Amino acid sequence: MTQKFDNSTLQLEKVFSEAEDFLPINGTDYVELYVGNAKQAALYYMTAFGFQPMAYAGLETGIKDKASYVLQQGKIRLILTSPMSADHPINDHLRKHGDGVKYVALWVDDATKSWEETTKRGAVSEFEPKKVVDSNGEVVYSAIKTYGETVHIFVERKNYNGLFLPGYKTWNPEYQPKDMGLKYIDHMVGNVGWNEMNTWVDFYKRIMGFAQLVSFDDKDISTDYTALMSKVMTNGNGRIKFPINEPAEGKKKSQIEEYLDFYGGAGVQHIAVATDNIIETVTAMRDRGVEFLRVPATYYETVLDRVGTIDEDLKPLSELGILIDRDDEGYLLQIFTKPVCDRPTLFFEIIQRKGAKSFGKGNFKALFEAIEREQEVRGTL
Repeated sequence: MTQKFDNSTLQLEKVFSEAEDFLPINGTDYVELYVGNAKQAALYYMTAFGFQPMAYAGLETGIKDKASYVLQQGKIRLILTSPMSADHPINDHLRKHGDGVKYVALWVDDATKSWEETTKRGAVSEFEPKKVVDSNGEVVYSAIKTYGETVHIFVERKNYNGLFLPGYKTWNPEYQPKDMGLKYIDHMVGNVGWNEMNTWVDFYKRIMGFAQLVSFDDKDISTDYTALMSKVMTNGNGRIKFPINEPAEGKKKSQIEEYLDFYGGAGVQHIAVATDNIIETVTAMRDRGVEFLRVPATYYETVLDRVGTIDEDLKPLSELGILIDRDDEGYLLQIFTKPVCDRPTLFFEIIQRKGAKSFGKGNFKALFEAIEREQEVRGTL
């Protein structure tokens, strides 16, 4: 059964109130990706996505086994990390998954309590609370395992006044391209295996106190060939939203199955980043080399009949391939990049919310048909 999404303020308040308060989260602290060549990956995200250089840790800072570059744009922080030796365990991750998200770090007031509360509810510890100190103060970290090899790190930085984290120094290269207007992480989507979605929905509810915001079944997210299931989990203040996807039976291989095959298991499928002007952001990204999925031009012939009046001119939206959807609170504009790696795994969503709290259900069919066209070219449909 599909839970119909009611976007009324009362309904959203009810959902948020269902999330328990034992694990208050202030927001996403950073997302760390393991990549094959961090220096080159940093240049890509700076050039193509407009991220700004922020901090660095590596040989020059006394770190002998890996190199990490920190990029920032708005409230979004990415760490790109590569190993420095053939026998480093990061290489095991890279061989299995390719470039991908390893750590989703959550900003909390008390990393020790966060670890204690989640592990006593059944979370598997990645590492116990530890304090790291430098001349700028101290940071406390702890971490738990989630789906696949993805890890949540709890970061407590209330007693730290440094640039980023202990062990990092300022990274201030001459090359600093203009940002693209990205503001914050809107949501992050995890792909899990067959019949595993409810297991991880229960994990976020029982272990982390999240509530279910919305669910979509294979009637909502399907085409003539493929289907998937999805449930969206949110924390109490609504700052963290984790949709969880699993495959559903279809005539051909779904995008979730393709992801699981090439990633080698469950993992973060895409990161949705918000902007206040999606036309300017996507235009700039396109001009810098980012490739986006495109829906047929016929999509725009009837879209306003479905979503009603919008503030934007339809012409630039159609030229860029930006999708439109509406709920009871307003409308949203969204577009999805093609995979940012050679493996068809990780991609990004660019989203602008004009009041809408939903996730673009009205665009699912057109979007997934566009993905299927890409799968067909890759020979993986």
